[in-house]
Amino acid sequence: MDNKKQTVSVLFMLVSILFCVCLIAANVLETKQIAVGPISLTGGLIVFPVSYIINDCVCEVWGYRKARLLIWVGFAMNFFFVAMGAICDLIPGADYWNNDEGFHAIFGLAPRIALASFAAFVVGSFVNAYVMSRMKIRDGGKRFSARAILSTIAGETCDSVIFFPLALAGVVPTEELPWLMLWQVVLKTVYEIIALPLTIRLVRALKRHEGEDVYDNDVDYSVWKIFSIG
Repeated sequence: MDNKKQTVSVLFMLVSILFCVCLIAANVLETKQIAVGPISLTGGLIVFPVSYIINDCVCEVWGYRKARLLIWVGFAMNFFFVAMGAICDLIPGADYWNNDEGFHAIFGLAPRIALASFAAFVVGSFVNAYVMSRMKIRDGGKRFSARAILSTIAGETCDSVIFFPLALAGVVPTEELPWLMLWQVVLKTVYEIIALPLTIRLVRALKRHEGEDVYDNDVDYSVWKIFSIG
């Protein structure tokens, strides 16, 4: 085994930390409903698409294997945060504490919503990474913009199709669910397009700094080989 291939760089570690912070921040921000013109959305829209941009950058520079590691680390850190918040929410507050309702609104995530969120994240993230990887091989490394956008559409579509029915069926009128899913995909894709010039510059800088531009010609796309990164 090439031990060098089984290690990660400091820059990859820093990008991974940012990825985890985005996921955790999105959980907190999701508790606020915001209005973008006539459209009602959750505050998580501000930061969650950044995780897809990071996923694109990691897959483009370091390849699917390290993107797979990133996704599972992000899942584990997000699960830990949600679990600790839920435990703290269950512990009775001090006699002088008078903000139980506010704390519960942020950290009292219903098991149904938590399950839907975790399932949607894992599936959407892996679909995003897979599409990026396969298109890079097919296009010989060209057309980064196209694969960044198309992978986001694929990943966000899977994310929305899983999350909204699991989390909100029976809560939101059935006829409204398709519109919620559509707006989430459209707006997150627009977010990606607006950020694309910055993403392109970031990818170029990462490749130059790391001296890497991985093609997944021989990769095993199994999602379970978490520590096979070389």
